[in-house]
Amino acid sequence: MREVMDGIRRIVRLLRVSAKASERVVGISGAQLFVLQQLAEGGPCSINALAERTLTHQSSVSVVVARLLERGLATRRASEEDGRRVEVALTPAGRALLRDAPAMAQARLISGLRRLAPTERDGLAHGLSALVRELGLDGKEATLFFEDEPAMRRTARAKPKSSSRKKKGGVDGAA
Repeated sequence: MREVMDGIRRIVRLLRVSAKASERVVGISGAQLFVLQQLAEGGPCSINALAERTLTHQSSVSVVVARLLERGLATRRASEEDGRRVEVALTPAGRALLRDAPAMAQARLISGLRRLAPTERDGLAHGLSALVRELGLDGKEATLFFEDEPAMRRTARAKPKSSSRKKKGGVDGAA
């Protein structure tokens, strides 16, 4: 069990240090930088294609892209190949930011997973799925690493309660 815990600690630390470096060096979250780097490597694409590149759910990528659009680091535009399709692309400001940006740990993690033998990757997937179920986290959306929750959820939790009733089990009814 200690070997498993140590492995998880090392991976979480790698991801946390990488995310903090992103915020310190270029002023955006690690998730935002990872998405920008994927756009730089693969070129303009749809939200669904970007979700495939980042190995995450479309809704998670959409939240991150919205933040990049707000900051002027990415843009949405009609596809040059199919005008009916909308693509996300880097802006000149996004490209400039990437020149000073550190490499993201997510890319290292994906690369390492791809190098594993298929049987090792399958075993890891099954074991992690079982652990997620035991923790009661199955069915919950897996967002990009260390990306904040959508603004509506943060705002709702930050507001003072209007009544004195307490939720059972703590925050959002979770124990």
